[in-house]
Order: sequence, then C-alpha cells, then structure tokens
Amino acid sequence: MKPGENFEELDKSRHLRKRFDCGRKELNDFIRQSAARHRDAGISKTLVLPTLAGEDEKADICCFYTLSHTEIERETLPKPLAKKLPRYPIPVMLIAQLAVHTEAQSQGLGKITLIQALKHCLEINKHLPSHAVVVDALDKGVQAFYEQYGFKALDHHGQGRVRLYLPMSTIAELFS
Repeated sequence: MKPGENFEELDKSRHLRKRFDCGRKELNDFIRQSAARHRDAGISKTLVLPTLAGEDEKADICCFYTLSHTEIERETLPKPLAKKLPRYPIPVMLIAQLAVHTEAQSQGLGKITLIQALKHCLEINKHLPSHAVVVDALDKGVQAFYEQYGFKALDHHGQGRVRLYLPMSTIAELFS
C-alpha cells in the first residue's frame, strides 16, 4: 500500500472506505459507516491519506484522523494549569479517531497522521481558540503512543478509557 502525498477530506466518491482495516473493529466501522454521516451532520471532520490511484479510480485509505470539538472540566487539569482558567468547562479540540491501515503500518504513518492532525488543530485554533487537544486512548498501547509525543493523562473517560491532553501552547511551540 503506497500512500499519496497529501491528506484530504473524506469523499465517498473518491475513497474506498469499505476496504479500510486497521485491526480495530470500532475504528473500521467508524470510517466505513459513520465518518461521512458525522461530517454531514456537522459533528466532525475526517481527513484521509489515500493511496496513489489513477485519475478515474477510487483510492484506498492508508490512514485517517477525525477532529471535533469538546470540553473538559477545569478540575480535571493539573492544579497549576487549572488555576489560570475560568471555572466553567474549557473548550478543547478532540482527535476523535486516528488509525492506520494494517498494510500501511510500521511505516511511520501513525506519527505522520498525528503531526498532521495537530497542525490542523493549530490552524483551527487561529479562528476558534481551544485550550488543548485531547484524545481518548482505547487501551494502554494507544495511551503509550500518545504519551511518547508529550500527551499527559487527564482522567478516565467513558468505558474506562484514559483521556490525554496536550496544551495548545505546547503544540504552537512544536510548530514555531
């Protein structure tokens, strides 16, 4: 599976969602069944890195990420951060999904996809400020993936998953 050069917004007419397989049923189901509906409903936006394909061919998806907005409670943040923030829920960007096709794994595409997602969050932040980027780790392995890039555990969120965060100020420093 040879990835193309640029991420692009998911387009059912150009991307083969049904063949995507990252080895995780819930992520496969999301890209196949929910990503386009969520975009149409104004809930999230999914960007994909397609394979190289001919002019009139649909492309397979090498990897994808999905962004949305959410909020966190001030009290879940470390005290030094929390004391600088207002006492109401804090707006954050959510990397709701991030996955790499099994045939494209071990090529560094997880890191590339995360970098692209963080750049996208930083761009959105120019127009709609958010305090941080958060992710909900599916398991310890996913948690370790994000922690190696500076994400810190925030709290447990839904189905016992650990929510991790990375302040937007840190992301801005990474790309300055």
